[in-house]
Amino acid sequence: MTDELLNTVIIGSGPAGCAAGVYTSRANLKPVLITGDNPGGQLVTTPEIENYPGAMGSPSGFDLMEKLQQHAKSLGTEFISDKVVKAELKGPVKTLTLGSGRMLKTRTVIIATGAAPRYLGVPGEDQYKGKGVSACATCDGFFFRGKEVAVVGGGSAAFVEALFLTQMCAKVYLIHRREGFRAEAVLVDKLKAKAAEGKAEFVLNAIVQEVKGDGERLTGLVLKQQGEVKELPVSGVFAAIGHLPQTELFKDEIELDKDGFIVIGKGSAQATSEPGVFAAGDCSDRIYRQAITSAGSGCKAALDAEHFLLA
Repeated sequence: MTDELLNTVIIGSGPAGCAAGVYTSRANLKPVLITGDNPGGQLVTTPEIENYPGAMGSPSGFDLMEKLQQHAKSLGTEFISDKVVKAELKGPVKTLTLGSGRMLKTRTVIIATGAAPRYLGVPGEDQYKGKGVSACATCDGFFFRGKEVAVVGGGSAAFVEALFLTQMCAKVYLIHRREGFRAEAVLVDKLKAKAAEGKAEFVLNAIVQEVKGDGERLTGLVLKQQGEVKELPVSGVFAAIGHLPQTELFKDEIELDKDGFIVIGKGSAQATSEPGVFAAGDCSDRIYRQAITSAGSGCKAALDAEHFLLA
């Protein structure tokens, strides 16, 4: 099935995609938004949000994304629950093929596909994914009630995961390869307070070398800490060491950097190497990766698309 020629299609339904929907709707571009496999993106797994302007009361990521999606829909953004399986982005008319077989033809595309968790890449990890290895505490923390677990990472995401887990786990070990942290100071202070209560412990200058288990479930981690190899018995480990951009689909259509992030700034803030294609959010941002910066870049991508269509 092939639809009529659209003005713009947005790929992704996180803060960047929804913000793009709001602004393209207000520009009367009649945008179509493809939600992807994870409607709402990474933010829906965040238990509390304290740093999104105006969102007081620490709403959950799910609640915030629901409001952003409803806002975009209320202004006229058409949401399609599907994913793009093929993207032909070269030339004045772009063709997107969905999982259902439906084909969309459009003058502009805004890519807001986000990023996926990066795992540790150590022996045993793949064997115990879903059996003690996770990258989402809010998704899987429930299964570790009363048990000891570890979180690997030193950024804000790692501290958010660890703090969430302290509410249900007997103890949470935060494993970080360095002494200092990249996390927000308020989060570090909160976890230090939990450590003072015996609910958390910092394991610093340490690297996970192996995930061990009994064949059925994870039973511990092998660490190398300041030259010494030791084993840490835990029932679960949560990787919080960054994300990989979800851009594999576009590698032959637009310019990506060596790590797979979409290269932007090609004439306008969010423009890619292909005229009429724009990118926003974590798929093109290796530095900030915040909900508010993603939303801001979605706004810019929408305005860039509007200006492109008016040129």
